[in-house]
Amino acid sequence: MQVTQQRYYTPEEYLALEEAAEYKSEYIDGQIIPMADGTINHNQIALNLSTELNFAFKKQSYRVYMGDVRLWIPQKSIYTYPDVMILADEPEFFNNRQDIILNPQVIVEVLSKSTKGYDRENKFESYRTISTFQEYLLIDQTRIHVEQFSKTGKKQWSLREYDEEDEAIALATVPFEISLQDLYNKVQFEVLESDIDKYS
Repeated sequence: MQVTQQRYYTPEEYLALEEAAEYKSEYIDGQIIPMADGTINHNQIALNLSTELNFAFKKQSYRVYMGDVRLWIPQKSIYTYPDVMILADEPEFFNNRQDIILNPQVIVEVLSKSTKGYDRENKFESYRTISTFQEYLLIDQTRIHVEQFSKTGKKQWSLREYDEEDEAIALATVPFEISLQDLYNKVQFEVLESDIDKYS
């Protein structure tokens, strides 16, 4: 059986390829991983949250960035594109590049079926190596469900979950609150076949 050798890229090679690519990819310790295609729900949720954040912070120093801004995680040698990032102040750029930042305080990922395990475990572990990182939101796009991780001390994080019975999500590390109704505004969930069978 023939074994295909894995090609490893330097961070510089990745950045050069990414600038010319037609689609976005992540860089994980030498490997280039094409990002999953987004869905309408994924886009709507990220847009809803970013719009509310941008309005809330209009006269404050916080910065909000959506999925086109790249994050460099030096301790894990990872380039990635979080769905939403909140910065407490001015961005710190990597090597003076205006498209790569180093200092998010809050990171938000809208979960997809193919990446939700990675977002919840490996990616969260990588994010925790960022000194400014204090809060993590994982938003389900197939149902009303949000997981909120907040840093409470060195190597200590608390978890709170939200679902249909909760009215609003309050961030723990920045002055912001959003209702679940506004977060999921115009999001249409798929009706599962098992649910159809229940009522047919």
